[in-house]
Amino acid sequence: MQLTGAELIIRFLERQGVETLAGIPGGTVLPIYRALADSSLNHILARHEQGAGFIAHGLARVTGKAGVCLATSGPGLTNLVTAIADAKADSVPLVCLAGQVSRALIGTDAFQEVRSTRIVDSITKACFEVRSAADLVDLLPEAFRIAESGRPGPVLLDIPKDVQNETLQLSRLPDAARREAPPDPPAEQITEAARMIDAAARPVLYIGGGVTLARAQAAALALAERAALPTTTTLMALGTLPPEHPLALGMLGMHGARYTNRVLDECDLLICIGARFDDRATGRADLFCPKARVIHIDADPRELGKLRRPQLAILADAGAALRALARAVKPALRVDWLSRVGELRRDWPLRLPGIDDPRQPYGLIRTVSQLAHPDAAITTDVGQHQMWVAQSYPFTRPERWLTSGGLGTMGFGLPAAIGAALALANDRRHSRRPMSLYREAGEGGTNRGAIGGVREAPEGGGPEAGAVCFSGDGSLLMNIQEFATLAELDLNVKTVVMDNAALGLVRQQQELFYQKRHVASLYARPSSLCAVARAFGVPAYDLAEAEDAEAMLREAFSRPGPALIRAPVAVEEMVLPMVAPGAANTEVID
Repeated sequence: MQLTGAELIIRFLERQGVETLAGIPGGTVLPIYRALADSSLNHILARHEQGAGFIAHGLARVTGKAGVCLATSGPGLTNLVTAIADAKADSVPLVCLAGQVSRALIGTDAFQEVRSTRIVDSITKACFEVRSAADLVDLLPEAFRIAESGRPGPVLLDIPKDVQNETLQLSRLPDAARREAPPDPPAEQITEAARMIDAAARPVLYIGGGVTLARAQAAALALAERAALPTTTTLMALGTLPPEHPLALGMLGMHGARYTNRVLDECDLLICIGARFDDRATGRADLFCPKARVIHIDADPRELGKLRRPQLAILADAGAALRALARAVKPALRVDWLSRVGELRRDWPLRLPGIDDPRQPYGLIRTVSQLAHPDAAITTDVGQHQMWVAQSYPFTRPERWLTSGGLGTMGFGLPAAIGAALALANDRRHSRRPMSLYREAGEGGTNRGAIGGVREAPEGGGPEAGAVCFSGDGSLLMNIQEFATLAELDLNVKTVVMDNAALGLVRQQQELFYQKRHVASLYARPSSLCAVARAFGVPAYDLAEAEDAEAMLREAFSRPGPALIRAPVAVEEMVLPMVAPGAANTEVID
């Protein structure tokens, strides 16, 4: 068969099983867009390349498969850089197809020319300069293999326009890429880890986003229950244990519950799986779990010993390691340790003021959790609202929890919600089979509900699961143009914006640590977010105008399609507890 480079790209994406990709056309990718016109692929026209990148994030994080985004050269590529860096920080599989000027013009400072691979080299797992159409035969499957295997991450292909137009003769299309199966963890190391767990008096299981990426929440639960391990999670792994589970300690770190950080302070063994000892989780590193020996299990060898030297380091996939450990450890009750954990929970509780008032941050989040479809994806932007949600939303499906953890990107939430809703809509089209909370074959877990069409949604949930985006007024403005994309797609995405006319977390830190000098953190002329949403074609609800806030929320969630819900928040509100930057996790402001 004779194909152009552009046709090969599109035909391979179809073969790879890609259904949806996001992007914005420009001169150096028009051959690819021409090939798209004759394909089965669903292209999402974003309004900014960063938005396209985060739409791909949403697709990837819900499906577990590489998301695909497309950008033209020059400013198209540079606009995509933040989404690429975010994917690297949070281990999101992404394949980015970037146009480039024709080969003869490379290095001449041609119109819209940048050296793409030099820009993204440090924020990708791999980046390739494609210099012939024949190169694509190997590089396309290689890009997906790298993006999805091991610790996932972003891969970029820099593809000149004339390469896209170049023809080549093929006997068949390249095979779809397969994710490399992780090696089994070394048996002798699992045996040693099990011995350490069995011998510990006060162990804690510390779960990170690697467990979510491995879809290994059932295995984590099995290990925790068999060995009676109190279990804490990072921001990226919330929902690994159901929040009401007696072993669930919730989130640790800067905005974690006081009792969680105190339990960690007293533990004698820390079993860290799929986490990287991030500073927001550990606080002052030399005072984090000072009495504990450490077992560290991670798929990335660079993380082992990088920030905390473990007594036992195991290079392994989180799911494989958890399953092996659950078989190897002895059943335990740990009555004394769990009793002490209970005391700390009672003495140092996580306070959620206003939890019963939908006009207060915690009450708003709790009400939304009761109205949203149980299978909805939940996204956030970055700031106070993100931490309020992390502290109080009753997550049960960690793969449906999408937030920007490592890079902390304002503007993430709305386009990520669009991508997540697209992924759920694709899944709903393909299968009417209920999707269980725990997907791993042979593992337990109950069916916590299915995508719309399988069962009736709860009152207020609408016909499709869709997504809920929690945002702040500062974050929402970062990528507010994607309301145009959302309105065009008419997806069931509800955006709940906590509006305090400020950069709330910046103001909070200025209040606490910078002598209350609020410089550049307050908006002198706040935007009318409801008016902006309506201008894009998205219905808007303002709780400031509601006599009954809960009734307005119920109305907004009962209607299919997109909506913005503005919730006024007093600028003085703070997200507490809080550990000051550089302090130990036990040195808490509350």
